[in-house]
Amino acid sequence: MTELSDEQQRDFEAAAFRRLVEHLRERNDVQNIDLMNLAGFCRNCLSNWYREAANAEGVDLTKDQSREIVYGMPYAQWQALNQTDTSDAKKAEFEARRPKDH
Repeated sequence: MTELSDEQQRDFEAAAFRRLVEHLRERNDVQNIDLMNLAGFCRNCLSNWYREAANAEGVDLTKDQSREIVYGMPYAQWQALNQTDTSDAKKAEFEARRPKDH
């Protein structure tokens, strides 16, 4: 395997994260509950992880600010434009699999 410098690894990880966020913005038809049920994380998780990383470095980033970074718009706006009602079955699956931090 090619040896990467710490800087290269950080840059590649950042690029992969940016591509993931871009992909999720393009696929706003995919609901967060679907992501949670299939992968165990969603857009809100990404925004929380982003905020936690910023806060750990002394950057005071709010929940709303980190969500806007991930969603590309204020969360309430994204919800109004894209969030759909979910089935009772999806809700039950989420509750059965829900991580402790949700």
